[in-house]
Amino acid sequence: MNSTDSASLAAVPASDLARMVAHFTLLEPVFDTMLDVVFFVKDNEARYVLANRTLAARCGFKDSRGLLGKTAEQVFPTRFGRIYTAQDKAIIASGNKLIEQLELHLYPGRQPGWCMTTKLPLRDTHGVVVGVAGISRDLQAPEGSHPAYQRLAVVARHIQENYAGPLQLPLLARQAHMSVAQIERYFHKIFHLTPRQMLIKARLDAASGLLAGDASITDIATLCGYNDHSAFTRQFKATVGMTPSQYRMLLQSSPGS
Repeated sequence: MNSTDSASLAAVPASDLARMVAHFTLLEPVFDTMLDVVFFVKDNEARYVLANRTLAARCGFKDSRGLLGKTAEQVFPTRFGRIYTAQDKAIIASGNKLIEQLELHLYPGRQPGWCMTTKLPLRDTHGVVVGVAGISRDLQAPEGSHPAYQRLAVVARHIQENYAGPLQLPLLARQAHMSVAQIERYFHKIFHLTPRQMLIKARLDAASGLLAGDASITDIATLCGYNDHSAFTRQFKATVGMTPSQYRMLLQSSPGS
């Protein structure tokens, strides 16, 4: 372990987090081969102690050593990084899990990309949270070979073309000749999203494009199916990590600001 590693682990007893990191390190070569998966472990100060090559590359580093001892706030664009670090610290403080949350990230070149993020608190033998481990997986392509794909593709297309309207699962189920329970189960199997998550994605895909222009936030909210400005802002912040206004400012700011 080099000096940077030691500094990043100093906040907790070496016998706790360091032992966990040693186990995770055995899987590091596996995670390094996954170009669509970000994997990391952080200490109880939300500093990286382990990260795979994909995460390092997306943060502009040649290898993961550049991340060690730093927080997300120090390596991501300011507003995004601040949100990620706050999320990490909330998990460490509360001990709560974050499971399969649909998130919109900005990748190099500020291209938006969707992913499913899971973060879990790491506890020592006394149950005290000493860090957090997480995986963020790029949204996968649909399972086109699934027997139900063609029927569900009709439903997916309906959602993507009518995102400004409400999600009516019974209607969508009838279109696919399925029950509501079946459509929810197969939808997740094929598209790796629930119908509601696909609706959110369709709405926020449209919104993120509109935010690059001059339309007002209120008008964008209406165009994207939200009844009012506040409902749109709450959903956008919950998924993207910042308000629509902050996202617009980020798009307009210079890289690395």
